Order: sequence, then structure tokens, then C-alpha cells
Amino acid sequence: MLGPRFTIVGVTPFESWIDRQIREAQERGEFDNLSGAGKPIKGLNGRDDENWWVKNLMERENLKPMLPGSLALRKEVEDLPTTVADIRIEEHVREVAEDLNHRIRDSRRRKVDGPALFINTVDVDAVVEQWRHQREDRAD
Repeated sequence: MLGPRFTIVGVTPFESWIDRQIREAQERGEFDNLSGAGKPIKGLNGRDDENWWVKNLMERENLKPMLPGSLALRKEVEDLPTTVADIRIEEHVREVAEDLNHRIRDSRRRKVDGPALFINTVDVDAVVEQWRHQREDRAD
């Protein structure tokens, strides 16, 4: 039974309006076989982490984590084939790869935030060749 009931000797128990609504709904079986019955409530786990709300916000808003500069560049090198996959013009593929190389060289000249990583520049011709093969494979 939900909610408090107060009993005074010789007087019938007091039941608030909301308690009565809940009791009557239970008696009608409206809470039986609910889809989430017995399952944990989403978002309640991990509350001992002081940044739980930031993680929930990032998940809910589909935000990507911000990486330090050096790690972001490394991730860009990894993701380059996927990045150029939808580009239709070879010259634009070259521009994307050359821009990445320019930013890699620039990060070597100045101190970039994050761990000190040496990131190799990408071989622009190899990127273009791989892009061609991907386009041929999709055309088949």
C-alpha cells in the first residue's frame, strides 16, 4: 500500500485522494504487466560518479568527446578513409589529405595540447589510390 494512513482510535483511516487513486488503479490491475516492470530505471546507475550528468548529456545529445589536439589529429588520420569516402572529386580528396598534413606539420612546430605524440603525415597519393579502390568496390 502506498502512502501513509493515519488511524485515530474510533475513527476510520484517512486516505488521501492520490492514495485512493493509486489503490483503485492497483485493484483494477492497471499496474500489472507494465513493460518496464523489474527493469532498472535508465540513468540511475553510475550516480556515484561526479560527472554522471555530463556523460548522460553527451549520450542524450549524441555529442562526441573532445580529444586533446594531438589525439584528435591521430584520430583524424585513422578516420581519413571514412572521411573521404563520400567525396566525389579526386581533387577534393587531395585537398582534405593535404589540409590534414598541414595541421600535422603545424602541430609539430608549436606545442599542441595533449600527450606529446609524433604523428606521421599521410601519403596523399596513397589516400587517393585507396579512395579510388573504395569507389570501384562500391560501383560493383
